[in-house]
Amino acid sequence: MNAIDRKVQPMELVCPAGTPAALRTAVDAGADSVYVGFRDETNARNFPGLNFSRPELEAGIAYAHAKGAKVLVAINTYPRAGDMGPWHRAVADAAALGADAVILADMGLCAHTAEHHPELRRHLSVQASASNPAAIRFYQAAFGVKRVVLPRVLTVDQIRALNREIEVETEVFVFGGLCTMAEGRCVLSGYVTGISPNKDGACSPASHVRYEDQGDKLVARLGGMCVDQFPTGSPAGYPTLCKGRYVTGNDDKAAYLFEEPTSLSMIEHLPALQAAGVRALKIEGRQRGRAYVGRVVQAFREAVDDVAAGLPPNARDLMALAEGGRGTEGAYRKAWQ
Repeated sequence: MNAIDRKVQPMELVCPAGTPAALRTAVDAGADSVYVGFRDETNARNFPGLNFSRPELEAGIAYAHAKGAKVLVAINTYPRAGDMGPWHRAVADAAALGADAVILADMGLCAHTAEHHPELRRHLSVQASASNPAAIRFYQAAFGVKRVVLPRVLTVDQIRALNREIEVETEVFVFGGLCTMAEGRCVLSGYVTGISPNKDGACSPASHVRYEDQGDKLVARLGGMCVDQFPTGSPAGYPTLCKGRYVTGNDDKAAYLFEEPTSLSMIEHLPALQAAGVRALKIEGRQRGRAYVGRVVQAFREAVDDVAAGLPPNARDLMALAEGGRGTEGAYRKAWQ
């Protein structure tokens, strides 16, 4: 099987749009594509105040298309047994409203979409965690998947090797929050809150978050569990279990056991990703506001254009927008290997 030639193609900038206002901001800032979700459990960012009604998405698609941008609809949670209706309706409505692609994770939903909406372009969500040639070829052959969003566990060299063996476009994350627990299929939040990121689309839902002022410290809890403590007057992070600090064993000092609160930042390494055959670059952040979306998208627009012109990317300092105020290259540069 011969891989497609990706190096001659400019990399597509895929940007977050958690609200209609964020969609317009991303498009105006230079997004090639925006990714969105419906206001229900069919997408993995099912939070109050986020996402799109059907009329809002119709207007958003019209706005994006008028400016030459595409709209990708994330329908990337796993349907409940015996209740496929919401997910089937989401796919049908995305197709009817003129979406350019749907981003899917569940095999059954991939099969349904391929059968009932064959004209609708299908991308494989990072939630599916397809990270090797055999898995990706399966989704391509069985469901006609055109693009796979790669999990954030591969080095640049591994991505290059993968692209040599597949005919599917690859999309990778380049900025924003990191998910350390099997790319959104984490059971930690569901165990503590009873709300599953996999099926309900909400990790660490705000309804289960509590902050307790204990005089000299502020305690952050999720579902009643202490996730972190902060000295009074210092910035307090949002309590997600994978990025909490805990005391273990005989050690009486709390530490980050899974992942420190940092943001992925690969803006300086876009030429390496292009050379590795990456087709699309994804910015995380559908829960972020317009200011974040506008600034990050504009910075990456300039950097992507620089790379397309054969120039080194203008690597703006975006750490003021990063989680914890710090950036990381994550698994792309596994120094420990």
